[in-house]
Amino acid sequence: MAAAPDSNSPNGRCGDEKHSYPDSHTTPLISTQIYNIQNGAIIEFGWIIANQVAYTKDASMGGHMHRLAITLFATLLAIYSVITPLWAQERSAVRQGFELAPQSGKTILLLRPTVRVGAQSTGGLFEPNAEWTEQARANIDAALATMQSQLGNVVVAAPEPYGEDARKVAEHMSLFAAVSRAVIEYQFFVGNRLPTKKHDNKADVFDWSLGTGVADLPGAQNADYALFIYNQDQYGSTGRKMLQIVGLVAGVGVTSGQHVGYAGLIDLKTGDLLWLNADFQMGGDVREAEGAHKRVRQLLEDFPGSTIPKDAAPAETKP
Repeated sequence: MAAAPDSNSPNGRCGDEKHSYPDSHTTPLISTQIYNIQNGAIIEFGWIIANQVAYTKDASMGGHMHRLAITLFATLLAIYSVITPLWAQERSAVRQGFELAPQSGKTILLLRPTVRVGAQSTGGLFEPNAEWTEQARANIDAALATMQSQLGNVVVAAPEPYGEDARKVAEHMSLFAAVSRAVIEYQFFVGNRLPTKKHDNKADVFDWSLGTGVADLPGAQNADYALFIYNQDQYGSTGRKMLQIVGLVAGVGVTSGQHVGYAGLIDLKTGDLLWLNADFQMGGDVREAEGAHKRVRQLLEDFPGSTIPKDAAPAETKP
């Protein structure tokens, strides 16, 4: 299967559904990006305080200050655990009234997935790893090639874009990721819904869109729908795992590793998001062929018209 290049960027608008929502206790309190920056700052700040005070040369103050440092660091960890979003398990939604029967004669344009793989720093920030990303991209492309025949309709790979076309693809892939995050945070999570989305949920509406600009993507003229896939894996660094231990001692939960995946079907005429499958804690190690196959199967298992089976049990992901 041919592939189209990678991508990224945001802007967008809001599409209808059959949905499954988690309980309100899983509500994220702040956006993913702000969470990464603020939590990272809290943890790094905590380490700085602990280290600086622990090495004080004032014997008369050393014990008191050391205890103060430990108390302050434990407090920071507690704050960190409160503002850490409790990521949802897999959630999918379909635009109200949309159906895609197998062998319907429709054509699906497969855009090359966005794939990012790296380490999760002590502070919870993403640190890209080029070698891991290259391995994962090759594995995911191979898994898609073997699985596309199970999607129920004709699937064609998007042509490789250059110049202005490459910029458009990158922008829309980033836009898709941003809209997917917004769907998860502001519609899937009960307690964090936007006022307009509260009404949509009551009316059983899933109303999100990437805008009509998708019609100008390379290959869009010869297809009905586009399949967007976004994947980001953060494997816990040594520092992050040590922080987990410190948190355990302090009675505070700290996660190590984050594995995010979104797959969405877009109407190439209107830009409407017709189907979305999203998960903030996916299974399968994408750096390995078998793990990437599990990941792709998870992302596409509810794809309209497909025959892809569901995993019997969630696949484990290395932290």
